[in-house]
Amino acid sequence: MSTITIETNMGKISFKLLPELAPETVRNFEKLARDRFYDGTLFHRVIPGFMIQGGDPNTKTGNRASWGSGGPGYTIKAEFSSRTHKRGIVSMARSQDPDSAGSQFFIVTTDSAFLDRQYTVFGEVTQGMDVADKIVNMDRNESDCPKEDVKMLSVTIE
Repeated sequence: MSTITIETNMGKISFKLLPELAPETVRNFEKLARDRFYDGTLFHRVIPGFMIQGGDPNTKTGNRASWGSGGPGYTIKAEFSSRTHKRGIVSMARSQDPDSAGSQFFIVTTDSAFLDRQYTVFGEVTQGMDVADKIVNMDRNESDCPKEDVKMLSVTIE
């Protein structure tokens, strides 16, 4: 089983991938990580008592208006499962269309069962929830964007 390590400017977050739940999503995430797609992107959305979101290549630009709308140039099909969105779950972000995910993902910081069977669960944090907690509680603007950049320096697979 593969482990992903996200090295941020605030510390490390590691999570195990769950290919038994979402094989195509895991393959996609592994490919993007190997291609260094995530390196230099930001956690651009933080909602205390809920989650942190990142993986948008648009966050490498200074145009905050475009943050949250970027991806790898393609989308993948949703792979819903019965796994609940408890604290530490890693899931794919998407628009209203269930099959619109590409690269953006979120880490649940508070149990959020209302997301179950609507978003693709593909990982679970094994280390670094203290880092996710620091990130989710950062000062943020009216768009839930942290006022201070939280950069993914590197995203690697072990």
